[in-house]
Amino acid sequence: MSEERFGEFVLVRRHGDGHVAELALDRPKAMNAVSSEMARSIGAACSALAADRDVRVVVLTSTHERAFCVGADLKERNSFSDAELVRQRPVARGAYTGVLELPVPTVAAVHGFALGGGFELALACDVIVADRTAVVGLPEVSVGVIPGGGGTQLLPRRVGAGRAAELIFSARRVEAAEARELGLVDVLVDEGRDREEALALGERIGANSPVGLRAAKRALRLGQGLDLRAGLEVEDAAWRAVAFSGDRAEGVAAFNEKRKPQWPGE
Repeated sequence: MSEERFGEFVLVRRHGDGHVAELALDRPKAMNAVSSEMARSIGAACSALAADRDVRVVVLTSTHERAFCVGADLKERNSFSDAELVRQRPVARGAYTGVLELPVPTVAAVHGFALGGGFELALACDVIVADRTAVVGLPEVSVGVIPGGGGTQLLPRRVGAGRAAELIFSARRVEAAEARELGLVDVLVDEGRDREEALALGERIGANSPVGLRAAKRALRLGQGLDLRAGLEVEDAAWRAVAFSGDRAEGVAAFNEKRKPQWPGE
């Protein structure tokens, strides 16, 4: 396993053959509250991972024992003038869109508190694995703002408009069992196993065709919100992008030869 640090608060670990990249939030003294510096580091790490053709899946984790991420750094925000808050906005957005726009599948490993911007980082991922200590929510209206890291758009796409409205307007926190029942998280695991299970899922995903994975994610994301006919056109375009690829030829050959494929990644 290799490690690379982005700023003080973000650590990227590459597991095994490097196809699974772990993006670890590492600001333990602040329970991973997202400061401007940390937001820049998240964005920079995501840019590097997006450009790395060896990466097939990214797993978003936390080094803090009791929290995934408690959201924006409100102590820092309290010191901002209006002008400083305006200047900081694109920095903050860069962290959330960085995760959201990763071209490979993403898995969040959540334990403890994942609140506000912390939960939005998880919502930006394709799959959320949570352990039984997880507490999630978007409490922004309780401090006079709104979810600004994608929450008003990502949550209704996950759980429906009415459920998202209830959760956002009430600002309530949801514990793990209910979060799984409501679809706020996808996989519920025993306490302390969220990172292990998320990385194991990442390994299973990363064993598949990198061309296929990127195309499948593109079709899933671009097709959201479209009517069925338009969505099927998105899918067809993604299929055409992979149908004549080296990965497709290798996958079919490996299947027929009963061996593990050696993906060319093109």
